[in-house]
Amino acid sequence: MYSILVVPGPTMAPAAHIRLAPGQTLRFGREEAGDGSLYVPHAGVSRSAGEIAATGTYWSLSNLSGSSTYVVENPEGAGEHIKIAPGRLGAPVPFEFSRIVLPAGSELLTLDVWAPRHDFADRDAPGEPDGEPTALAFPLDRSSRYFVVLTALCEPRLRGEPHASLPTVEQVVERLKPVWPAANRAAVQWNIDYLAVKLRLKPGPDTADPGPRLVGKKEILVSLALRFDLVREYDLAVLPAAPTGTAR
Repeated sequence: MYSILVVPGPTMAPAAHIRLAPGQTLRFGREEAGDGSLYVPHAGVSRSAGEIAATGTYWSLSNLSGSSTYVVENPEGAGEHIKIAPGRLGAPVPFEFSRIVLPAGSELLTLDVWAPRHDFADRDAPGEPDGEPTALAFPLDRSSRYFVVLTALCEPRLRGEPHASLPTVEQVVERLKPVWPAANRAAVQWNIDYLAVKLRLKPGPDTADPGPRLVGKKEILVSLALRFDLVREYDLAVLPAAPTGTAR
């Protein structure tokens, strides 16, 4: 039974998808070995650049380059990625859908790797013994105004632009007008300030010590929300229909 599927980039050979069973490996690099390896014809890629190894439910990447750091992105994770340093062997990759980014001179070459769907514990199975329930780390009400504001802030990165600039408060106001006609700058800013307190980025107004001024509040909120999956792609449903031409 095959474990992972490797999808070569446009200039690589073979061009067809490559299936690997658990225990199998795939070398890639600039050297055309003729042994089933993936040929990457670019002068900026090492002759023996790396190796992909399949296991049962994940895969690993070895960086055989002497100087280039490889990046493995999660295209569905709004900027989530891991870095594989030169010489690192057998680095496990936790994403179901991954994109390997290879620095090659002035270009960035990519190839995709699809892993099996991950297994998860049965959420309906009996959990903790009788007693107090576990407190949620980030208790958010998904029906609230503040969650809609947070989702609007995260939207550009959730739509596949991990390095997109965050919307301004005025842009959030315009984005939410169809579902929140009374939205204005003060109301949106209040919700952003409330989120900063709720997610424990700054003390509440009833605290004697207000703490230092929080610089880059929106960026910190979005980074926290995306890092811990507080807002995910399916949460975009709380927003009005995306404007024509918005990336998906």
